[in-house]
Amino acid sequence: MCVVVVVILYFQSEITRLEDVYRKLEFRVLQSHSEARQYTTRDPPRDDDNLVVIYNRVPKTGSTSFVGVAYDLCKKNHFKVLHINITANMHVMSLSNQYRFAQNVTKWQEVKPALYHGHMAFLNFERLGTNARPLFINLIRKPLDRLVSYYYFLRHGDNFRPHLVRKKHGDKMTFDECVEKGQADCDPSNMWLQVPFFCGHAAECWRPGSPWALQQAKHNLVHHYLVVGVTEEMLAFISVLEATLPRLFRGATDHYRSSNRSHLRQTSAKIEPSQRTVDRIQQSVIWKMENELYEFASEHFKFVKKKVLKEANSAPQVFFYEKIRPK
Repeated sequence: MCVVVVVILYFQSEITRLEDVYRKLEFRVLQSHSEARQYTTRDPPRDDDNLVVIYNRVPKTGSTSFVGVAYDLCKKNHFKVLHINITANMHVMSLSNQYRFAQNVTKWQEVKPALYHGHMAFLNFERLGTNARPLFINLIRKPLDRLVSYYYFLRHGDNFRPHLVRKKHGDKMTFDECVEKGQADCDPSNMWLQVPFFCGHAAECWRPGSPWALQQAKHNLVHHYLVVGVTEEMLAFISVLEATLPRLFRGATDHYRSSNRSHLRQTSAKIEPSQRTVDRIQQSVIWKMENELYEFASEHFKFVKKKVLKEANSAPQVFFYEKIRPK
């Protein structure tokens, strides 16, 4: 009887030991599979070779500086950068061109991975029946700063192409004087640009002061954009992109810091508006709505930036799969 008991205890002990070994082995297998699938800057997944990113850049938000970084990196990181040139610099496409553009961008395999950029409104690819969906990115700027910059840009140009004669060349009127005289070039309705760019191609998007357009712009920003940065934090925007899309933006942060891209395009002879002018502009409904979108985007970017850059500077967040059944 004692011998039988000893034998039973021995086998129970062995069974327990083997189960423990099996659990450890199962965990190691899952861990190795997880590590193989993790998105790292050194070994991006092959699916990223089909990556398509669209940057529907808003004028005078620092877009030339950002696109310059992409052009500098495209050869080294083996991706294409393509400028979207629409007739007469229009910001919306005809319906037929929307459909053709969506089909072309998603099916043009020879140029993938690719970054497309151009001054065009957001385009909903789901509405246009494509199976693939590109990733949208953008930058947004304080609305009055953007308007003032554009006002002087039309008169004095910038340091990017200093010898190019602009449309309002020779006009010496300051922005303050323009507002005081009630001229069209400084009318608050000219600020209505970032809202429609994020809102899209619907007619209501382009009606200045439309509450629906503002809400649609917010909805698209959260649901259809991978990341929207703010002009004042260009470096952080680039760092977030490098951490999230290393296939395209590997090395972008260091390149931006060490190159002249942060000073690539600056409006010449720009004069900051007086406080009186600022107060007057900020009374307008258009400024309030455009600023609401800017503040909304800024808060959202702070949230994204905090999570991404904190991870980049400390132990990275990972995920893996376990408790898979049936075995």
